Amino acid sequence: MEQRGNATSTKSQLPSTEELIRERLDQERIRLEQEMGIESRDVEHFARPVERPFTRDQRPHTTVLYGGLTWKHEHLIQGALAGLGYKCEPMPVPDVAAFQLGKEYGNNGQCNPTYFTVGNLVKYLQDLQRSGHSRQDILDKYIFVTAGACGPCRFGMYEAEYRLALRNSGFDGFRVILFQQAGGMDQSGAEAGLEMNIDFFLAILNAMNMGDLLNDTTYQLRPFEVEPGAIDTAMGEGMERLYEVLRDKRDFRMESTVGRLLADRRGDMSQKAGKFADQLVTSAYTGAFAEVGEALAQVKLDRTRIRPIVKITGEFWAQTTEGDGNFKMFSFLEREGAQVVVEPVGTWIMYLIHQAKQQNLDRRHTSDDESMPAAWRLDRKMANELRARRKNAVLSLAEAVFKREWQRLRASLNDIPHGLTDQYELQRLAHPFYNSRSAGGEGHLEVAKNIYYSNKDLCHMVLSLKPFGCMPSTQSDGVQSAVVNQYKDMIYLPVETSGEGEVNAHSRVQMALGEARVKARQEVEDVERTTGMSLDEAREYAAEHPHLESAMYKVPHSKGRIGVAANFLTHVAELHAEESRGRIAVGRGVA
Repeated sequence: MEQRGNATSTKSQLPSTEELIRERLDQERIRLEQEMGIESRDVEHFARPVERPFTRDQRPHTTVLYGGLTWKHEHLIQGALAGLGYKCEPMPVPDVAAFQLGKEYGNNGQCNPTYFTVGNLVKYLQDLQRSGHSRQDILDKYIFVTAGACGPCRFGMYEAEYRLALRNSGFDGFRVILFQQAGGMDQSGAEAGLEMNIDFFLAILNAMNMGDLLNDTTYQLRPFEVEPGAIDTAMGEGMERLYEVLRDKRDFRMESTVGRLLADRRGDMSQKAGKFADQLVTSAYTGAFAEVGEALAQVKLDRTRIRPIVKITGEFWAQTTEGDGNFKMFSFLEREGAQVVVEPVGTWIMYLIHQAKQQNLDRRHTSDDESMPAAWRLDRKMANELRARRKNAVLSLAEAVFKREWQRLRASLNDIPHGLTDQYELQRLAHPFYNSRSAGGEGHLEVAKNIYYSNKDLCHMVLSLKPFGCMPSTQSDGVQSAVVNQYKDMIYLPVETSGEGEVNAHSRVQMALGEARVKARQEVEDVERTTGMSLDEAREYAAEHPHLESAMYKVPHSKGRIGVAANFLTHVAELHAEESRGRIAVGRGVA
């Protein structure tokens, strides 16, 4: 027994095969390093910098900076955040000077929006310093909030770029706070200075929905205003009214009418349910929107002007910003006599929900740890299926609520703004060309929107704005060649943006816009031949019926007609014909 025990002990002390292999590899590595003169160093792995916290007690004397959308969105977000008790300030629209600062202090090879937005923050902080603020004051009394993401797009590296540029420009330690696009309704700690909870996200979503609808309305109406600047004046007054509503909107409390109905289920869940219920029944926002509509209704439009309609698509930031980041393309198009159809943030929100639902369906046969149960484990398969369906039920509810709230606000403006495009229709249109499960950037949306807006008679031309070297948009452009080859009547123009090249970009757009003008003119001529009414006659008829000149008059969309002038002429011709038939009938009756 003793000999057997010694043998067992000796065997356990022998090195294993893996240990022998590892030892020989180490010996060979040392020999090669000595032979090549390489000095071994300990590897220091990168660790994310520890951010100085922004706590609740700092909130009264800390200004929250944000940016990246249109001035309408940002002004309304300011009101919403002020209503939650935050000091906040939107960043100026990024310009070429900001772009140069982003290149100076950031990494090489970043995409265009990175340089503009990162440089814009540095420029803003430098301006604060020049105005008399000390560096320590800036670090202590300001924070910057931005969206975070991950995936194949360089958007996932924005946070690191902000930190690098801030360190290189002398603002090391400036606080950058992220909220994740897919992080849900609660992304804050108990004592966080910026509480990203249900109140925060409902306030932001309301502000962004309002900004989307007002932005769309402005671009629809402004090309036809009789008095230049009238739409902007009315919209500016309306914006201030909505700012006040968002700022003064009181938070839901359990003591409210809806809260008392939920009193028997007190707790966090009932509080959240009450907040959603309050959102669904409140008329504060729709009432204020109706007031904006009444002010806009006083503005007189001449809808007989022939304006080619240009739909804007592309990368999220490039198709949204109104400054040098996209060569001030929207104002340029309007100067060239075009009507611009802007892209709402709401489409992106609905896309994120749609993609999450698709992902749940694709993974419904796997467990949370991504493993697949054995073929005979029907119980686990059923549990996985139910889990996926529960997740999608919640997302479907969010989808339905978002659509409802959007439509409520839209109805307050007499349905003048465009409705949200159906994500399932967009997926159906794009999937044969661009797999809808391919993530990154706008995914399949660029291809889908080109087909959707062109084939639904909603635009004469699609202009895709994207940053120079944007990988997802480059993939989309490759697919668009097949799309345009199949749909011969499309006018599609992709434009890559950067800090330079404005003249070249505008020249390319002018050439494509020439074709769009021809299409717009031809459809009006076709309506004139079909109806027997000219634009001049339609203008005279509208002058006799002033309600037709109101900015809030809803002109119906006729099948096969794209432009406002063509649809307005078709509508007026129908009204004139009905009026004529009515007069004849009355005359006969009297006789």
